[in-house]
Amino acid sequence: MSTSSTPGQGPLESSPPEAWGPLLRFARWAGRPLERFLHIQAASGILLLVAAAGALLWANSPWAAGYLQFWHTPVGVKLGDFTFERSLEWVVNDGLMAIFFFVVGMEIRREVYQGELSEWRRAALPAVAALGGMVAPAGLYLLFAGTPETRSGWGVPMATDIAFAVGILTLLGNRVPAALRVLLLALAVIDDLGAIIVIALFYSSGVALSGLGVALLGLGGIFLMQRLGVRSKLAYVVPAFVTWAGVYSAGIHPTIAGVIVGLITPVRAWLGPDGFVTNTRNTLEELSRTKPDTLSSHEFAGSLQRVNVARREALSPSESLIHSLHPFVAFGIMPLFALANAGVSISGGSFDGDSWRVATAVTVGLVVGKPLGVLLACGLALRLRLGTLPKGMSPKDLLVLGVVAGIGFTMSLFIAQLAFTDPAHLAAAKLGVLAASGIAAVLGLILGRLLLSPAGRPGAARTADEAERSTEL
Repeated sequence: MSTSSTPGQGPLESSPPEAWGPLLRFARWAGRPLERFLHIQAASGILLLVAAAGALLWANSPWAAGYLQFWHTPVGVKLGDFTFERSLEWVVNDGLMAIFFFVVGMEIRREVYQGELSEWRRAALPAVAALGGMVAPAGLYLLFAGTPETRSGWGVPMATDIAFAVGILTLLGNRVPAALRVLLLALAVIDDLGAIIVIALFYSSGVALSGLGVALLGLGGIFLMQRLGVRSKLAYVVPAFVTWAGVYSAGIHPTIAGVIVGLITPVRAWLGPDGFVTNTRNTLEELSRTKPDTLSSHEFAGSLQRVNVARREALSPSESLIHSLHPFVAFGIMPLFALANAGVSISGGSFDGDSWRVATAVTVGLVVGKPLGVLLACGLALRLRLGTLPKGMSPKDLLVLGVVAGIGFTMSLFIAQLAFTDPAHLAAAKLGVLAASGIAAVLGLILGRLLLSPAGRPGAARTADEAERSTEL
């Protein structure tokens, strides 16, 4: 079959009229491995690992001064007498990470609306597990941190990095029941919510009322546009930016603005799948009844526009944005954040006694506190019948869950940036996060191999979608 086609009659598989065949075939061939890579569940965790390793090597190489100099490169804008200039590191941590938190906010809202957290019977166990997995690490940190100067980092070991944790479970293959993956996802979502609350309440400076006024103005613009029925996602960029700027000027960390905007993004579809099918079928039937030689380009464009609107409104704005932004966040922002923040000099001469206490407290909090808190909280919930284990799961699965939950990384590094102003303490906290995440990952793999069986489990869900949809626990 020829790859060329008559204009207006070719299938989608044929070449676009402007394309050069050999180059197009090469581009499609080269794109297949990348497409497969983007669909691997652990791909984001792999990129994070590579970025963190690259940052560590760079920060401990003869070019270490260049690492610091690069991330402190001034970046800004100037309009007349107005000048706004910050470092490249600030752009990543306070700017791009707001998009990361925007996606987190939408994922939290989606889980509460229709996911694992939409019913109390399903949400109880991961909620209790997440609470125990936050309280125990924070308590152990305060126990090991010692002096008041180092206690501000108690929030560092509280969070779980979902990309790394899911990556470890993926490496264990069919040993891991689908319900365990869903439980880990729900736990991580609640962890993120807890970390967001901690950041907002304990790691923000004094609040400026003028900034809050600007933020409320931006949020008011979003609500007004929603009530007016504005469906274009790009139209919301301006009020979202105003909200971000207001939160930043108020003295609250600007990533909180991303969470807030994510939480108020609609989670209900206008048309849904049924509406999409009905509207598209009606449009196609209308076109089929029209003779091609009498159909003007204007009329045809109108029909295509109706199909495009039906396609856009088949998913909720939240679901559509998550689908669009998640690859950008997972394979762009998060690795860039790791590259900017994981570069720690590991020469012992740069650390004092307090710094080593910070590193030890973070490591113990994640490696010991996470599994201890998760297991104790789950045991208490099961004994009090606040929740039940999903079908096909056992206490061995909960042990593996608790261990891999000790992989902190992204959120832990982020909180460390807010918790410490002393460079030595910050470097020690980062070192503790990296060491603990590595230890938890190795322990998770070992325990998963020893404790989990690849054999099928009676009554267990076969897929993550099936485990999430199931209401019978």
